[in-house]
Amino acid sequence: MGVINVLDKHIAELIAAGEVVERPSSVIKELVENSIDAGAKNVTVEIKNGGTTFMRVADDGCGIYRDDIKKAFLRHATSKVKTANDLDSIATLGFRGEALASISAVSRLQVITKNENEDIGSCYEIEGGEEISLEDAGCPRGTTFVIRDLFYNIPARSKFLKKDVAEGNAVSALMDKIVLSHPEVAFTFIRDGKQVLRTFGDGKLLSAIYSVFGKDFAKGLIPVDYTLDSVSVKGYISKPINARPNRNMQNFFINGRFVKTRTGMAALEEAYKGSIMVGKFPSAVLQLTVPYEIIDVNVHPAKIEVRFINERPVFDAIYHAVKSALQQGDERKQIHFKENTAFNEIKKVNPFNNAQAVFAKAENTPAEKPIKPIERIEPVLKKSEPKPYNPFDELDLKDEKPKPISIDDLKMTDSSDPFEIYSKQAIRKNTELEQKKAEFSKQKFEKAEQLILKAAQQEDNLPKQENPVNEVIVEEKKPYKEVVMTKEEKPQTEIFKDKEDKNDTITELPKEQTKLRFLGEAFDTYIIVEKNDSEILIIDKHAAHERIIYEKLKANADKQNVQYLLAPVTVTLDKTDYDAAISNLDMFAKCSFDVEDFGNGTLLVRSAPQYLAATEIADCIAEMSGYIASGKKDIYAEKMDWFYHNVSCRSAIKAGNKSTVQELMDIAWTLEKNPQIKYCPHGRPICIVMTKYEIEKQFGRL
Repeated sequence: MGVINVLDKHIAELIAAGEVVERPSSVIKELVENSIDAGAKNVTVEIKNGGTTFMRVADDGCGIYRDDIKKAFLRHATSKVKTANDLDSIATLGFRGEALASISAVSRLQVITKNENEDIGSCYEIEGGEEISLEDAGCPRGTTFVIRDLFYNIPARSKFLKKDVAEGNAVSALMDKIVLSHPEVAFTFIRDGKQVLRTFGDGKLLSAIYSVFGKDFAKGLIPVDYTLDSVSVKGYISKPINARPNRNMQNFFINGRFVKTRTGMAALEEAYKGSIMVGKFPSAVLQLTVPYEIIDVNVHPAKIEVRFINERPVFDAIYHAVKSALQQGDERKQIHFKENTAFNEIKKVNPFNNAQAVFAKAENTPAEKPIKPIERIEPVLKKSEPKPYNPFDELDLKDEKPKPISIDDLKMTDSSDPFEIYSKQAIRKNTELEQKKAEFSKQKFEKAEQLILKAAQQEDNLPKQENPVNEVIVEEKKPYKEVVMTKEEKPQTEIFKDKEDKNDTITELPKEQTKLRFLGEAFDTYIIVEKNDSEILIIDKHAAHERIIYEKLKANADKQNVQYLLAPVTVTLDKTDYDAAISNLDMFAKCSFDVEDFGNGTLLVRSAPQYLAATEIADCIAEMSGYIASGKKDIYAEKMDWFYHNVSCRSAIKAGNKSTVQELMDIAWTLEKNPQIKYCPHGRPICIVMTKYEIEKQFGRL
């Protein structure tokens, strides 16, 4: 071991700063958390060039006393922890006292602050950990930090910073989490002179969600409010129908602090079991309130991970909260029809209660004039609409017209109501009409029977004809078409290779003839084909079609196999996925996607592969973006291969889908032309062969 030296203050501060300050978003996190701890109700964050050259955080909190400004930049100086017992119940976001010292050691920092009990503010400047000046300043109550030229004195660290766009997106993602964790604070985020985020600080979590993720995401949520023992769970979860292809939209906050907790993720997904498709994941914004003594937040330098003394109560609280919310809030979608105002106007008039007024209007007669029932009915019937054509009119019913109510009709009932009288008459007439219809049908049947007998007698006297005119010839159609394919012949439909593709890598058939005969499809999944009267092929249609599309995408990577969308598809992403997507737009273009940056976590898709259904586009883009964001290996070929897998899997025929014989035979012929295709992109076998010899052996024919 060499000689042990004590590092000087400057080097020690640079080393310590590396644990706290990794990139501009780390600086913003520490300063905004200090603003919240100071009781601020309004916080403004501004960055330029991703935060590498300029950052500003202004708040209206309690401010810093002039005598404490210099002490605030000393390492391990804090106002939030005084004794060792305070570490057991940390209620603030910051507590270590390392943030300001670390930030000032690697940047040019200026702070302008004023406490509410002071008459004049203070302006303090420090560069690279060295004090520059402390002067009076006129300013409102609160604190404003201005940081310039991050890592100006550590060129090696600045080389590891990403592009300005990526660093700015990291700050934007951080602001989203802070906004969701504290909806009672009004935040304003300005990026390169443009305001990109604004909240109102009304204390409503749904308002914050709306500001961060937009209207489409906010309207598909279910509220959660549940308390189990000492753990309280509040927030919102997504409806099962709005599930996403990854977990990147699951947000958990414990005592106002954004954390990553496997316990919360496991409890959330366990509660959704049976309500969500396999391979899909719910979205959530859940705020947990737990006793400070059962949680340890001092286990990670960035304070993004926590540790529970007992995880079971937290798991149970989240599980039951989500489960009960799903049972109460996930209702079936209802269709609401526009109210028919005209029908409502008709319903207001009751003809049975206002009979005289209705008849008076029909005859343009004042309602006050007394009308006799017998005199009233007849003119109304004369003005009625003509009846539609009725084949039974050929009966002797044409002259049957409704007759005026007679004295005999009045004797049928004790009521003087004209509607009741007319109803009696209508019932009698309907009965007579049905009787006449029955008699007419019987006559027609007897007449038709006589004509048939007469025709049969005439046919016996005529000479026999080989092909009578009226004879119906039924041709038996086979459910399949036998096709004999040679080297020179090709199937009519080519679904694997474009005809104009000169780089033909398809294996030619052997010179001997190949005959495939379609036998059927089992379980809407497996194609059954007979080959050369000696083998039976059982083909998984999804796996085969998936591999066919996969090979075609790879072969035609430089060609345009796209479908242009009439209406662009918008995809809302987590800021991390969004940053990964806009940084790799060329990868989407390689897969025939035309993706544009729509701003604020949203992508705009204008075209997609021609094989991909429109309903799959949003999930496909989200899944691809998540893969790029989570990929630890930045290998272009590996990502592109995964892209081809994803697109081909989503585009292929699904098991259970109804398919035509032609579609199934196209798949079988393609596999026959390309014997090298044996497995799908995921490694599952495509085809199983049963020989005639093996079948006969099983039946004891050998």
